[in-house]
Amino acid sequence: MALVAVTVAATPLVLGGCTTERKPAARPAERVVPSPELTLTPADLSRNVPLSAEVVPLVTGGKITAVRIVDDAGTLVRAEPREDGSAWVPTAPLRPQRTYTAAVTATADSGRTTTRTTTFTTAAAATKPQVTSTLYFADKQTYGTAMPVTIGFDPPVARAARADVQRRLFVTTKPAQPGAWSWVDDGSQVFYRAPDFWRPGTTISVRAGLEGLPIGKNHVGDADRTATSRIGRQVALEVDNATKQMRVLRDGKLIRKIPVSLGKRSTPTSSGKMVIMEKHQYTTFDTRGEPNGGYVVNVEDAQRLTWGGEFIHGAPWSVSDQGHRNVSHGCTNISAANADWLMGVTQVGDLVTFTGTEVRLQSGNGWTAWNTSWGQFVKGSALPVPADLRPAPASAPPARAVAGGVPTPEPAASGG
Repeated sequence: MALVAVTVAATPLVLGGCTTERKPAARPAERVVPSPELTLTPADLSRNVPLSAEVVPLVTGGKITAVRIVDDAGTLVRAEPREDGSAWVPTAPLRPQRTYTAAVTATADSGRTTTRTTTFTTAAAATKPQVTSTLYFADKQTYGTAMPVTIGFDPPVARAARADVQRRLFVTTKPAQPGAWSWVDDGSQVFYRAPDFWRPGTTISVRAGLEGLPIGKNHVGDADRTATSRIGRQVALEVDNATKQMRVLRDGKLIRKIPVSLGKRSTPTSSGKMVIMEKHQYTTFDTRGEPNGGYVVNVEDAQRLTWGGEFIHGAPWSVSDQGHRNVSHGCTNISAANADWLMGVTQVGDLVTFTGTEVRLQSGNGWTAWNTSWGQFVKGSALPVPADLRPAPASAPPARAVAGGVPTPEPAASGG
């Protein structure tokens, strides 16, 4: 009886243990936030790296937030990012056979960071022939509003190498007035200008960072050149062969008319838009050995317009011809008094426009950056031109109504 009583009493306890079991709530899975992915060029342990090397970060899932470059002595190497952030460019050329370390950090929107380092060694001083570059934009000068940034190359740069060279040409303006580069067909010069003339007071800083740059398979760049100058007042000269007169304008207002004698038919002056390249109080023209030359003459107040030797200068020997007939060997003759006055008005970089002569100005014969439209100018760039600098597409010619009301396109203009 005692056994039965115990068994019955225990039964409710067994039944109570058969209720549904409650499981603890599952914790939500933690979201894994990825860190940015980052690779660097030059690759780690690279050797024989050109002196023109740039640190190129390729980042996914973040943006570059820190770049630090040091040489093998621990000295900080100053570098600036390209406008598009595609590379960090040392502000001076690297040194031969030195080791450099770049540490780059990328940060994601989440705040996670990734840092990578690369250590590379530059090449020995190049033994290949150099391309000699000349920057026709001096430091601490005041130039006219048509002054193009011009760089000359000897030997000329082959078409296949121009993009590499152009990537190492930098121009900044304050206030900002963006422009583009354009190559002369033979590669002997490249010009930089904006769509319109520079605004007076603009400061222009230029760097041609070409030292050690591989240029094609057989050449390297010669030097790293920099200059900063400003744009002065607006002055322009207009020379009309029909009237044999020069109009001198300052800030768009006529301030003087000057009689001129231009090149005779056998040695004509060029028509086109030129830029004053040099100014000489005294100089000597020696054309011995040149076609249609063979003379030596001393002149005063001479202003160069072309590489071919066209100048504006004082010519007291032709005063009776000035304003009436052309007697020069291609130069613009004016009186000694007018030449002296003009020297005090003009600046290197002022625009000079000639009209009505027998020949057209050849591209590259001087600083001919303004002798083409902006649309033609940008076609000479070896790199894509930013969208905001591309000329607007040409609009379709207007339709012309004909009998029956069916429009037909205007006929294309023909030469002659």
